Amino acid sequence: MSLERIKEKLEILADAAKYDVSCSSSGGNRKNKNGGLGDSHGMGICHTYTEDGRCVSLLKILLTNHCIYDCAYCVSRKTNDIKRAAFTVEEVVDLTMNFYRRNYIEGLFLSSGIFTDSDTTMERLVRVAKKLRNEHKFNGYIHLKSIPGASDEIMKEAGLYADRLSINIEIPTEKGLKLLAPDKSHSEMIKPMGFVKNELILYKEEKKIFRKVPKFAPAGQSTQMIVGATDETDLKIIKVADHFYQNFNLKRVYYSGYVPMLEDARLPSIHSQVPMLRENRLYQADWLMRFYGFKADEILEKENPFLDLEVDPKLAWALRNREQFPVNVNTATKQMLLRIPGIGGKSVNKILSARRFQKLNLDNLKKMGVALNRAKYFVEFDSHNIFTKYIDEQNFRKVILTGMKSKFQNPFSEQLSLF
Repeated sequence: MSLERIKEKLEILADAAKYDVSCSSSGGNRKNKNGGLGDSHGMGICHTYTEDGRCVSLLKILLTNHCIYDCAYCVSRKTNDIKRAAFTVEEVVDLTMNFYRRNYIEGLFLSSGIFTDSDTTMERLVRVAKKLRNEHKFNGYIHLKSIPGASDEIMKEAGLYADRLSINIEIPTEKGLKLLAPDKSHSEMIKPMGFVKNELILYKEEKKIFRKVPKFAPAGQSTQMIVGATDETDLKIIKVADHFYQNFNLKRVYYSGYVPMLEDARLPSIHSQVPMLRENRLYQADWLMRFYGFKADEILEKENPFLDLEVDPKLAWALRNREQFPVNVNTATKQMLLRIPGIGGKSVNKILSARRFQKLNLDNLKKMGVALNRAKYFVEFDSHNIFTKYIDEQNFRKVILTGMKSKFQNPFSEQLSLF
């Protein structure tokens, strides 16, 4: 096939793949061996991100944009009048190897429209990974997008060659999915996720007994939800994410703000794009659940089910729960320190270590990298009582939003200037 035709295919299928944001390569640990190419061990995978946070360091393409489904939100839906193309297995392998040798990429993210049926499509994706590993000794990162409805046998083989497997839930609720993609169901999507989870558990158990066990998806599995194509609240979305973290041991849940592309009565207006800030707030809420001990019901309430676009979720929680502040940094538990706005996980560990040897003050926190423009309103020390409790709620929020950075001297002098 001519170089021009390959270039045309690449343009079509790379563009079609850009809407999938779940292409993180973190967590891979495949080492180079037998004189092969590439190495995804540790930080071996380099990332480049666009302004909106999407990863562009991998060769990120669809095997084909032909699809038997007619999902309202998908640019590759079968009734959409677009240019169609399909790579052969050999073409994807050659592109990956040539791009890697030119230092354009460090790995492959491969997805596909569903042609013929789920097993045929998934088998084709696995053949690409298998050929790269076995014939070309490629040890770089490979992320395969699992196909809903694929058999356990094919998923098993996929996990032996891919570093990460992912399957998109797409729409957070079954009701929303049935509205926009009536041929799909969450049960079909969840089935392979459950299989991968069990295989990962089995691998860990076998590793304890046997010295050499074939790796299975060492970077785990992830999923993605489209935000804003249907009317789910942020509370519902993060509850769904929490469910998958708790029950399927997912590495990541990705949130993709709906981008209007097609006219359809079931979809939001073609002119109403989801604010990037909403997507960002969902990632921040997700981070709080994974690393800061927050539960979905704490981050948001039924009465206010959408994330505050003006402040981050951690600060919003603190503003709603002011009775729990100020927190004494010299005596508070790790769990409570993690809930102080402006104090991150690394700073908490520094605080716990340092306070064993001395009484901490505001200057100590500053040296530890704490964001004092937020944290100073929520902490107290053994010799000082922070003025937070004396400020009414409206002015307190205003102070933080305007980034007040006056030096902490007399706790009441700053308070008086507010009025």
